[in-house]
Amino acid sequence: MSSDERMTIEERRKYLRTMQKRYRQADRRTKSRLLDEMGAVTAMHRKALIRLMGGDLQRQPRRRERGATYGAEVKQALGVIAESLDWVCAERLQPNLVWVAEQLEQHGELTLTAKVREQLGRVSVSSVRRLLVNQRRDRPRLPRGGPERANTLTRDVPAGRIAWQEARPGHFEVDLVHHCGVSASGHYVHTLQMVDVATGWSERVAVLGRSYLVMQDAFRRILARLPFPVRQVHPDNGSEFFNHHLVRFWQTTVVDVHLSRSRAWQKNDNRFVEQKNATLVRAYLGYDRLDTVAQTNLLNQIYNAMWLYYNFFQPVLRLAEKTYQPTSPGQPPQLTRRFDRAQTPFDRVCASGVLTSAQQDRLQALRQATNPRRLRQRIYDLLDQLFALPLAVPGDIQNVYLTLFDPPQQSQKGEDGPVALSNERTILIR
Repeated sequence: MSSDERMTIEERRKYLRTMQKRYRQADRRTKSRLLDEMGAVTAMHRKALIRLMGGDLQRQPRRRERGATYGAEVKQALGVIAESLDWVCAERLQPNLVWVAEQLEQHGELTLTAKVREQLGRVSVSSVRRLLVNQRRDRPRLPRGGPERANTLTRDVPAGRIAWQEARPGHFEVDLVHHCGVSASGHYVHTLQMVDVATGWSERVAVLGRSYLVMQDAFRRILARLPFPVRQVHPDNGSEFFNHHLVRFWQTTVVDVHLSRSRAWQKNDNRFVEQKNATLVRAYLGYDRLDTVAQTNLLNQIYNAMWLYYNFFQPVLRLAEKTYQPTSPGQPPQLTRRFDRAQTPFDRVCASGVLTSAQQDRLQALRQATNPRRLRQRIYDLLDQLFALPLAVPGDIQNVYLTLFDPPQQSQKGEDGPVALSNERTILIR
C-alpha cells in the first residue's frame, strides 16, 4: 500500500471496530481469514491485530507527551504578525512570516532572535493554524458584517468574463457597492471598487451619489495612484458605468483600454470583485447608511490607508490549476482547485515586470517605511470616527464638489447658494 493510500489512525480504528464484532463471533478458521483480511487492509502486524481484537479499541492517551516544538517566543511572534495582517488564514500567512517579521522588527514591534527567525521559516501551515487558534479567539477583529436593463451603449460592448488564467496586470473587474441602509431613497455614498485579476491589486474610492461627475472623478483618483497601466475595464451593465460621458472618458483619457462587461444576471462574471466587496467593503462598513460629505471624505481616508495595507502587506492566493475528477455515472465531475504560494499584490506586480526600476524602488521604500500593525490600527480608529458621524438631516444640502479629487475648473461657489456648472444642471444632493 502506497503512503498516499495508507489509512489514518482514526480510519484504521473505525474499520477495526466494525470488524471486532465479526471476529469475536467467528470460529477459529474464520478468525484466521479475518486476520488476513484486516492485515491486508490496514498493513498492521498479525499479532497487533490479535491484541486489538481482544481488547478495547478506544485510543489511550500518551504516557509521556511530546515536548513542544515551538516555544512561547514563536507563539508570541506569530500572534503579532497575524494581528498585523488582520488574522488572515494560515495558508496566506505561513509563506510570508519571515519578511513580515523582519518588517515589524524594523518598526520596533518585534524582537527577533536567530532561533525564532529560523523557526518562522520552517513552521508548517498546520502548526501556524494550531498556534494561533486561541490567540485569534481572544483578540478578534471587528465584526464583519440585479443588473439594470442594458441600454443602447452596451450593444457594442462585448459581454463575458475575464479569464482566471490572465497573467498580465491591468485587467480590472469593477463594481459599485451601495451604502444606503434599509432604504435606497435619496442620495447616499457608494464605494467604487476595482480588482486586478492577475495580481489581486485592489482600488477603492467613496463617491457621494453616482452621477457621471463623481464616477469620472473616482476613476481619475484611481488612475492617479495606480502604478501600472489599465488594459481592460470590466463592470456590470449598470447605467452608472455605461453612459455617454463615461464611455467618452475611457475612449479619450486612457489609451488602448478595452471596455467589456459582464452578462446580464450573471454575477459570477465579476467573481473577483464580488468577493472583495464582501471582504474589503461590507466586512468593514456593514450595511449602514452613509450620506454626507463628511462621511464620504473620511471613508476615502480609510480607503487610502487600506490601499497601502491590502496591496503591500496582505498576501493573497491565486488560482493556479483546475482539474475535474470523474465521479459515479450520472453525477457531475468533481472540481479540484489548486492555489499558488501566497504573495502580496505588490510582490505579484513586481514579479510581472510591468513596473520600472524607479517605480519599484519608490514603492518598496514606501512599504519599508510603513508599520503594518500601526496602519491596521489607524484603519480601525478611522472606522470608529466614521460611525460616530451623524447622517444627513432632511432638507440639508450636501455639496458634492467638496468630495471631488479633481474638481472641474469651471465650477463656482455661491456664497449662499448651490454649486453649479456652467450650461449644466446643478449638481446637488439633498
